[in-house]
Amino acid sequence: MKTIQNLSLGALAAALILGLGACSGMSSRDKNTAIGAGVGAVGGAVLTGGSTAGTVGGAVVGGVIGNQVDKDKDKK
Repeated sequence: MKTIQNLSLGALAAALILGLGACSGMSSRDKNTAIGAGVGAVGGAVLTGGSTAGTVGGAVVGGVIGNQVDKDKDKK
């Protein structure tokens, strides 16, 4: 059982490191979109008791809001 926990922890750490490395080439607007989608997904899941529709809906709404946050800065 201890071996499975160690492997799981190592896989989680590797996924986290690789995931953070993938964001290095993103623009500020892309990062805001991804963060908004993540926060929206968590919020949607919490508000709907973990339903799939609530999670996906929250991710969509959060992604759109995150995408629009710095829209005026991109025009300048």
